[in-house]
Amino acid sequence: MFVVRNVFRTHPGKAKELVAKFQAASPLLAGQGLRNTRILTDVVADFWTVVVENEVDDPQAFFAANDSRQGQQAARDALAGYMDLVQTGRREIFKVE
Repeated sequence: MFVVRNVFRTHPGKAKELVAKFQAASPLLAGQGLRNTRILTDVVADFWTVVVENEVDDPQAFFAANDSRQGQQAARDALAGYMDLVQTGRREIFKVE
């Protein structure tokens, strides 16, 4: 099993808007191999940090879910404009030992 973490640094004051978009999209992606999705915000980290964390059987399942999302109008609508809220980000993939 793997944990995939997408870490976003938003523009000042935009973290709540990004969280709302991910909360709306999360149920739409649950049936695509992404499990235990968690949306985290900073307490002691860079300001305006949002992390979206998922568990997957293998990294390829994560990428397949991302590709599948492109075909889902509801998911595209939920996430529309999210990159306008983001300054920078990164992806981390960890193997659960």
